[in-house]
Amino acid sequence: MTDQPATTTPPPPVVHSGPPEGDAAVSIRNLYKSFGQKVAVNGLTLSVPRGTFFGLVGPNGAGKSTTLKISTGLLRPDGGDVWVAGMDVWADPRAVKATIGVVPEDLRLFERLTGQELLEYVGLLRGFERDVCRHRANELLEVMDLEDAAGRLVLDYSTGMRKKIALGAAILHRPSVLFLDEPFESVDPLSVRALREILTQLVNNGATVVFSSHVMEVVERLCDHVAVVHAGSVVASGPTAQVCNGRRLEDVFADAVGHAHTARTLDWL
Repeated sequence: MTDQPATTTPPPPVVHSGPPEGDAAVSIRNLYKSFGQKVAVNGLTLSVPRGTFFGLVGPNGAGKSTTLKISTGLLRPDGGDVWVAGMDVWADPRAVKATIGVVPEDLRLFERLTGQELLEYVGLLRGFERDVCRHRANELLEVMDLEDAAGRLVLDYSTGMRKKIALGAAILHRPSVLFLDEPFESVDPLSVRALREILTQLVNNGATVVFSSHVMEVVERLCDHVAVVHAGSVVASGPTAQVCNGRRLEDVFADAVGHAHTARTLDWL
């Protein structure tokens, strides 16, 4: 994950409150996170409805990756609340991690295992019987076109193959909420199509996918809800069709972050 701090104003103190109202898969309220005097997340509030494919977009340094790290229990916030699947992330992080799946941008995998071993090992860690782990691993390797690489060490996988095996590990236990940070980066088009079908099936079966990407076309095509993050806060959020209102998401995004398009040329070209 590559987000850098966005501003230089320290966050105010935040009083934690009780459970959120409604039935959101993810509820973030008044979230703050700073690194020294630099603020990465600045009072961010967001509600992700259950059963949605939710896109999170924003410029580099907007706070997307930091927000996802906090929401998945990988980074402790300075203030605010995050509830996932009805649970307070920081009151019971182990329970939350048992029900979610995560594919961060900065992947950390067990590289000395083969692809097959990695998926089976993750399944065992999740508490499944060995035969169930093997069956699900085999199916995932087939769907992700990794059968020929099943016996190779993850250390020798390409970046795209690592993305695919990481996604397989993240969904093997059928999470209720799946967090993805730039999951299609360096993945070939045919594999992207296969992964999209898997994610769509997951959502159709009642799970929620929170998807962060810089590729507006992918978010606009995949996500039924979207939020635009800028300078550590949400500046636009809602159903994708409503947020776009007949326009391209790229144009809505540019307007939301105050980036006026001006044609520029290089006189030395």
